[in-house]
Amino acid sequence: MYRYDEFDHAFVQERVAEFRDQVARRLSGELTEDQFKPLRLMNGVYLQLHAYMLRIAIPYGTLSSRQLRRLAHIGRVYDRDFGHFTTRQNLQFNWIRLEDVPKILEELAEVEMHAIQTSGNCIRNVTADHFAGAAADEVADPRPYAEILRQWSSLHPEFSFLPRKFKVAVTAAPHDRAAVQVHDIGLHLKMNEKGDRGFAVWVGGGQGRTPMVAKKVRDFLPEANLLAYCEAILRVYNLEGRRDNKYKARIKILVHEMGEAEITRAVEAEFATLQGKALTVSAPEVDRIARYFALPDLKALPAVSEAYEAAKRVDPALALFAKRNVHPHKVPGYGILTISLKPIGAPPGDATSDQMGAIADLAERYSADELRVSHEQNLVLPHVKLDDIPVVFAQLQKIGLGSANAGFVTDIIACPGLDFCSLANARSIPVAQRLSERFADIDRQVDIGDLKIKISGCINACGHHHVGHIGILGVDRKGEEFYQITLGGSGDETCSIGEIVGPGFSSDGIVDAVETVIETYLKLRASADEPFLATYRRLGQEPFKEALYVR
Repeated sequence: MYRYDEFDHAFVQERVAEFRDQVARRLSGELTEDQFKPLRLMNGVYLQLHAYMLRIAIPYGTLSSRQLRRLAHIGRVYDRDFGHFTTRQNLQFNWIRLEDVPKILEELAEVEMHAIQTSGNCIRNVTADHFAGAAADEVADPRPYAEILRQWSSLHPEFSFLPRKFKVAVTAAPHDRAAVQVHDIGLHLKMNEKGDRGFAVWVGGGQGRTPMVAKKVRDFLPEANLLAYCEAILRVYNLEGRRDNKYKARIKILVHEMGEAEITRAVEAEFATLQGKALTVSAPEVDRIARYFALPDLKALPAVSEAYEAAKRVDPALALFAKRNVHPHKVPGYGILTISLKPIGAPPGDATSDQMGAIADLAERYSADELRVSHEQNLVLPHVKLDDIPVVFAQLQKIGLGSANAGFVTDIIACPGLDFCSLANARSIPVAQRLSERFADIDRQVDIGDLKIKISGCINACGHHHVGHIGILGVDRKGEEFYQITLGGSGDETCSIGEIVGPGFSSDGIVDAVETVIETYLKLRASADEPFLATYRRLGQEPFKEALYVR
């Protein structure tokens, strides 16, 4: 993983010292809250319903054991002994005291972490495929490019005060695990027929109040032009994006209003003016950064582990865990192991300090000291020997994180909702908990198969409900919490925005409504192997709508 150089260390330390002074001035009353707000947001500090929240950047979702241990320590000492992993591969602490933030940032800097550009109208934390660098199906590790983008965008003077926030995602596999088509810029690393690396470039995706799937403006952008082309996109947005209405200020609105052909023309014209002037991504620089992300020295092993196969035969729970939570690795004899942060009845994405510490130990011993955070609010051990999976699974069971439910109906994405967030209209966490309890039976989960439920407590869509196979949006109806259902969304390479099926359901009725949708699917699927999304796309929403509303 990337290691800070002298500039990085100095840059982060200077920011910590600067913010320490700003906090002191706020606490003394020298700064009003209105004056302090833009300063705290530049350092990832939000004022939520009950307390300050600190959002910590985890660039492209990669963590070391040392860093996760520091996060566990911060949760234990400065918060309520837990942290919340988000859909942007970040970590949030929801019960922070403002006077403690400078010390927390100082402790983060000691392990090469910070909270810069996790809020505000700037380029946010660059995200990536959570299996990057290990997945058997990727063209190459996309994280070096994500790191190049991070370095280029950090406090970029031209793009620090954009019309609105700006999000970039990178993937390099045919199956999109980074949801690039619902980002402001989505980059898909690929090879052309000559074997050269480049990117398919998507622009104008997003969720929130006006969900849209991005438009592909380049099918193959040469590697060397990555920064120049991204700069061209951002320049067009910075100049043409609306600043009069924050609800219409995202680049997706600009793309929609200009049209695909015109936005492509404008970007290409701006790109032409940058030729010979903008930064070029040189092959030597890519190689230099890529060395930080080199595969660990993984000992060559047989592709099939007899001990692992034998353990699965005698332990059905392990066999299911291996099927659902273990993904093929590019090196024979290893697997990529997803740790589900969705045990039955627990808030999705939360991990206690003890759990984080235990996972850090597992990563250090069994995964080459490396972890990943997924945008699906889970953790990943990317380099585990197949022989070691049984013992890792046993240790996860001991800390309550051995659920074999990756991609199942209980692997629910949910934002913090009205339990924490001042923007929310409704609670998300209790709905997720009740749904996981309703579908807790593992045999039932297996029968249902792949199904993604995503819940947001407001239209800002931090729970990605628009791209859930079943999406749930919390709304306020005359002071009462109601929940709107969307169906047919997807965040992968077949990206689609879910369709609203009808009027919302009360808090008491939403779980039954979801169960009705699922039972309808089970009755209508063409075979036991047809997943929910395929059934929905084949039949449309009418049979589901009829089941929900026709009595």
